[in-house]
Amino acid sequence: MNSPIGRHYYKHNRLQQLRGFCFAVQTGSISKAAERMFLSQPSVSLQIQALERELGVTLFERRGPKIRLTPEGQTLYDMALPLLEGLDSLPETFTAKRGSLESGEVNITAGEATILYLLPDIVKRFCETHPGIRVRFHNVPGREGLRLLRDDEVDFAVGSFRDVPDDMTYQPIYSFDQMLITPKDHPLAAKPDIELADISPYDFILPPRHLNTLSMVEFAFQQHNLSLNVKLEAGGWAVIKRYVEMGMGISIVSGICITPEDQLATHPLTRYFPRRTYGVVMRRGKFLSPQAKRFIEFIDPSFFVMEPVFHET
Repeated sequence: MNSPIGRHYYKHNRLQQLRGFCFAVQTGSISKAAERMFLSQPSVSLQIQALERELGVTLFERRGPKIRLTPEGQTLYDMALPLLEGLDSLPETFTAKRGSLESGEVNITAGEATILYLLPDIVKRFCETHPGIRVRFHNVPGREGLRLLRDDEVDFAVGSFRDVPDDMTYQPIYSFDQMLITPKDHPLAAKPDIELADISPYDFILPPRHLNTLSMVEFAFQQHNLSLNVKLEAGGWAVIKRYVEMGMGISIVSGICITPEDQLATHPLTRYFPRRTYGVVMRRGKFLSPQAKRFIEFIDPSFFVMEPVFHET
């Protein structure tokens, strides 16, 4: 009975045995196979004999110096040659696969505004360039997106982040003004220079309280000792814009969601609100796939030469 050490030694040398066997087939000679392997002829003969004992077959018919494959030998050769060729080309195959952009998947977590207004053109260009790569959006709020990042369920997040945890990196890429939006026939629509006091008397339509926008607007109004009347809380910039167009109220939104098709009057409120940044968040220490890296390069070609920041300022 073979010892565990003996079995381990045998398996460790199985590649060498198969290589000697295949070289013997290709050269028609065990001695020539030995020359290719820089081994002695008896060493290669012993390796082939070990294979025969392990498999319980005869691999070669031996007629003097000439060898000829048996049917069992032909079967083993057909099986072994692709394995050896695959192992011999492993570095080149690995390099090619590592950089392959012909297939695969990119998982991105992002909020509705980012998916709807920031990413469409980027996704369109990416999919046209790399049609074999599948893009999967996980449309969840920011905190849930960070959880997905920590659990490695997504590659990265795209969006606007005010407070980034220490185990994440955030690289802002785009920035947008906070904008007042009103119906085109609203009294404020044609006013050239709007102050916060001008908009305080009107009804507002804002996102739900658990999102950042409402608390940001409330804080600005409190700083100026102004009242804020939130008539309607609605989720999603598209919904808010629709209700503003209908004359249900006015709103303050990120400039990211303003499009030429909107039937709205807009005014930047840069004196009262900081510009809102949008960028990429990754878990620190995470290794991105080539597909994920390529998508981020479509967002910003210079991304991987920039220094990421940990907290938005």
